[in-house]
Amino acid sequence: MSITIMDEVQRCLKCKNPKCKNACPIGTPVNDVMQMVQKGNLIEAGELLFNNNPLSVVCSLVCPHEIQCEGNCVLGVKGNAVHISNVEHYISDYYLSISKVQCDIDPEKRIAIIGSGPAGITIAVILAARGYDITIYEAHDAIGGVLRYGIPEFRLPKAVLKKIEKRLLDMRVKIRLNTLIGPTITIDNLFRDGFKAVFIGTGVWKPNSLGIKGESLGHVHYAMDYLKNPGVYNLGEKVCVIGAGNVAMDVARTVRRNGCRDVCIMYRRGEEDITALKHEVEYAKLDGVKFEFYKTPVEFLDKGIKYMNLRTEIHGDGTQSEVSAGEGILQCSSVIIAIGQGPRTNIISTTQGIRVNERGLV
Repeated sequence: MSITIMDEVQRCLKCKNPKCKNACPIGTPVNDVMQMVQKGNLIEAGELLFNNNPLSVVCSLVCPHEIQCEGNCVLGVKGNAVHISNVEHYISDYYLSISKVQCDIDPEKRIAIIGSGPAGITIAVILAARGYDITIYEAHDAIGGVLRYGIPEFRLPKAVLKKIEKRLLDMRVKIRLNTLIGPTITIDNLFRDGFKAVFIGTGVWKPNSLGIKGESLGHVHYAMDYLKNPGVYNLGEKVCVIGAGNVAMDVARTVRRNGCRDVCIMYRRGEEDITALKHEVEYAKLDGVKFEFYKTPVEFLDKGIKYMNLRTEIHGDGTQSEVSAGEGILQCSSVIIAIGQGPRTNIISTTQGIRVNERGLV
């Protein structure tokens, strides 16, 4: 085992009232895991992590640890917090590589899971462990959903997803790829064929649009489409990303890693209003991404973006609003819009009785 991992395990205080665990949205039992590893019980520690969270190996890489477990480690008050994420990843990766699993599946307890993203994978593992006969339907050619197609390789290696897929197959979960539920196979067909229940975990794959002139031009793209397969895009020498969330940061950093030297992010507000996590912004800056603040696009042109400068105006009653401060043109060869996504309608348009909210979510 890496000495750095053992150093972190030894540094952990194994608190009786662990703030790290309490700050984790799913209560990862960090103190118990650390004690098991210190005693040499690596497999048991991995099993505890996996049973608490089947995607522990993923969360150890992509969670915002600095505001959750590590951000609440008592050692971080006056010094360096324990690198919990590194320890968790080592244990979880080792456990998936070494451990074996057996499931007694009851063919009469047939469940369909639509979508193999984080929700679909997690529920498949939990139900298969309880003896349910699970079939996952995935519209793409590989499992993972947003884990595969929405998170760049440098943040979440695809090899991790391969280990998760092997675990699913070992648990006798059936995986049907390249199958979009709705147009040909409907939910009614699933019930007809003996499925007792259906879980819909299809995610949000329909990009939000800006609705401005020029959005249909050939050099304008959407973030989720780009992240699916960035290597096939020819973006030119200068790329502008619209938006300031975590996805926008991932897109900008991916564009840089695919050979574009001049990448900027355009955002209608200031740096203090960026919705992306602070460390994601810092990584983007470190990668050489530039920022254009207080600018909002009003039209896409063949050679760039026509934008409106914005400034904040404070009124006498204390309220504030954004007002125009003139227009300009930002020259760029390609544009990628990263302002969020919504759900597709392939299921609800072919199935009666599924209620959705105003955003189209079940």
